[in-house]
Amino acid sequence: MTATLLRIAADLHARARTGRRAVVMTMGALHEGHATLIRTARKIAGPEGEVVVTVFVNPLQFGAGEDLDRYPRTLDADVELAGRSGADAVFAPSVDEVYPGGEPQVRISAGPMGERLEGAARPGHFDGMLTVVAKLLHLTRPDVALYGHKDAQQLALIRRMVRDLNFGVEIVGVPTVREEDGLALSSRNRYLSPAERRTALALSQALFAGRDRHAAQEALRARAREVPATRARAEALSAIGESRAAADAHAVATTAGGPAAVRAAARLVLDEAARLDPPLRLDYLALVDPSDFTEIGDGFTGEAVLAVAARVGATRLIDNIPLTFGPFGDAS
Repeated sequence: MTATLLRIAADLHARARTGRRAVVMTMGALHEGHATLIRTARKIAGPEGEVVVTVFVNPLQFGAGEDLDRYPRTLDADVELAGRSGADAVFAPSVDEVYPGGEPQVRISAGPMGERLEGAARPGHFDGMLTVVAKLLHLTRPDVALYGHKDAQQLALIRRMVRDLNFGVEIVGVPTVREEDGLALSSRNRYLSPAERRTALALSQALFAGRDRHAAQEALRARAREVPATRARAEALSAIGESRAAADAHAVATTAGGPAAVRAAARLVLDEAARLDPPLRLDYLALVDPSDFTEIGDGFTGEAVLAVAARVGATRLIDNIPLTFGPFGDAS
């Protein structure tokens, strides 16, 4: 399938629409993660619908000293990948097309959630991101727009903007795509030297360590439910040599666990990576409520996001995984 390259919004608006339009917004340098988004959009739009991929490197979301000029621009390859993945059109507007007359004086504010984590590390980033997303939603006029879970805070803010400001569009999140060794796919991975890439694996390894610690905790909780800690039960178990296992299950399940243990397991991996050559320089490790990206406490129940950001050499990378916390005695 060949995607049509469009540069002007009027040309996109002139296209006949017979079904749903699904839009995938990107800054280009497309990879398999983007291809997954496009294939998902194709399924949602169906054979009668239309899939549009936007390619726009937004200057508003790059701060001083960030990699705006260095960001890879590979439009010809992007158009080819988009078409191969199921896109009907690639909308690649100029800066003047998106921001006629220069940078907009009126912008969208990301609010308190936009000042946390990525927002604290990159002041103004989310205001610029939401402003261009709002602009591109108006310019492309989709029925549904798809974004990756790898940028979890971005996805949460877009959903909040669409809900709070009554945008008539459905927002769909698509799970993170990883390479075989676990590294989350990113356009910035191409900046990494072989040695830096080995260090960068600590991001996903830290997340997996936190996830595995949580899974082990839940398994022990399940064990504790099966083996109540009563004297009579312990005496009965001792006859078949299970008393120690029962005691261990209760001890671990009722003490060292929860969000604190997840953070500790992940941080251990990151601390080790800080001693590598080249080292990993941690920006943040956070275990947050996805509704507002505030840190969760030990009594938290429900969906959470374990997120990490770090620099390896000159490259800054982010990653996250979802976790679910349930009260003791209930499955998570």
